[in-house]
Amino acid sequence: MSISIALTEDNSINRNTFIQKIKLYPDIHLLFIANNGHDCLKNLKGLPLAMMPKVIFMDIEMPEMDGIETIRHAKALYPEIHFIILTVFDDDDKIFEAIRSGASGYLLKHEHASTIYEAIVNVLEYGGAPMSPAIARKTLQLLGKSNTEKTEEKEPMPRFITDREQEILQHLVNGWDAKRIASGLNLSVLTVRKHIANIYGKLHVTSKSQIISMAHKNNWV
Repeated sequence: MSISIALTEDNSINRNTFIQKIKLYPDIHLLFIANNGHDCLKNLKGLPLAMMPKVIFMDIEMPEMDGIETIRHAKALYPEIHFIILTVFDDDDKIFEAIRSGASGYLLKHEHASTIYEAIVNVLEYGGAPMSPAIARKTLQLLGKSNTEKTEEKEPMPRFITDREQEILQHLVNGWDAKRIASGLNLSVLTVRKHIANIYGKLHVTSKSQIISMAHKNNWV
């Protein structure tokens, strides 16, 4: 079955490089290429749900509307689309801004074609949050530094989150997918996914990366 994706990138060399990588995988269909955020939103407007891209790879620094702002707008309009940052930037502010905007992953542009393909499968099949190793290491360092610097008491988990949902939330933050959680808690995958959907709804988030950001921000873990 073909998987539709899109790319938002203002640099023609980077666009061509991405196209060549994707061509290696015949089950991936590049639906459109946008030059900036406004162009991306214009391409999405009016598309039937069945024709929407499942994943959009997004550059950060672009004219008119940058990638982070674009994701923020698009997530509000099309919450079912997954956005993966594809950029040369690995600075602290960009990483957390991307996560807060609703990005599902963060890859550096030099990644191999296989890494890009695996990222698509990861977010669609397992609800993962793919990151380049360098980004993942920096994220862990930033989270560790943030926890060390915190002096406030631990924020209580909202009362409307049940004990079972808290347990599943903890595993989500630890990077477990639904299948692994189901195995660890002796539950069905369907039950775990239902709990995850309930957590998303109660906390008003649309992605695993937003859950992780919220949990660390509120010192729940």
